[in-house]
Amino acid sequence: MKKTRNDFWLRVFLVIALLLVVGSLFAEQFAPNDPYATHVLRMREAPGAEYPMGTDAMGRCVFSRLLYGAQTSVFSALILVVITAVFGAFVGIICGYYSGSADRIVMRFIDGIMAFPQMVLAISVAGILGGGMGNAMLAMGFASWTPYARLARSRVISLKNEEFVQAARISGCSDCTIMAKYLLPNIFNSLLTFATSQIGTVMLGFAGLSFLGLGVQLPHAEWGSMISESRGMLRTAPWTVMYPAMALVFTVMVFNYLGDALRDRMDVKDIGENRV
Repeated sequence: MKKTRNDFWLRVFLVIALLLVVGSLFAEQFAPNDPYATHVLRMREAPGAEYPMGTDAMGRCVFSRLLYGAQTSVFSALILVVITAVFGAFVGIICGYYSGSADRIVMRFIDGIMAFPQMVLAISVAGILGGGMGNAMLAMGFASWTPYARLARSRVISLKNEEFVQAARISGCSDCTIMAKYLLPNIFNSLLTFATSQIGTVMLGFAGLSFLGLGVQLPHAEWGSMISESRGMLRTAPWTVMYPAMALVFTVMVFNYLGDALRDRMDVKDIGENRV
């Protein structure tokens, strides 16, 4: 009964997440207006038929900017999560499989990075590199890859002396083959679950950097920069802040719940039982 309920919620949140991704992918087709066109006579106009979510201080369509901002917020987070997961897993598998002095040096470096709060470290790196989405991705990536490395390393250490790995060695498999064919499939579920749960965290990180002026630069549409740009109009035109904030909160919650549902579904079996 519990497994059935978990499968139901997993499907629900997966469908919602896919709709968000597809909606952001086709933002140009769904946007009713040009998100960068300014209209002096229609500044801070309340939501209506022509502008479903009103206009901002420059007369730009909030709804259109919200859709275009999804491309930046959602896709940048997805791309960065994939890159950091692959890099972190590669480092963790190598360190866990070979161990030794190199492993200890890398782990102490990772411990040093993880000693700082992720957002504080990202702000520091972004401040050094300067504004821009590319620099924001580098800053968030520098602060985000370490948990994947630690997770992969711990799983590999617990598996590398198991009988199926020993049998692969005896049969003449190379180290690369063992890591790719026998170890990676057994830790993939854990990595996928953790990566899914980190999408929302990365999105909040991007929004925070953009809010501080260290991420997406105006007039480019992004939810964090939209909130920052309009925060002074919270009383006169609350829709300019409310809608991007609601979009950010809703999307982060969807991916967080998706990660929780995926974890409940994939943690039914112990990781050591899922062997190739």
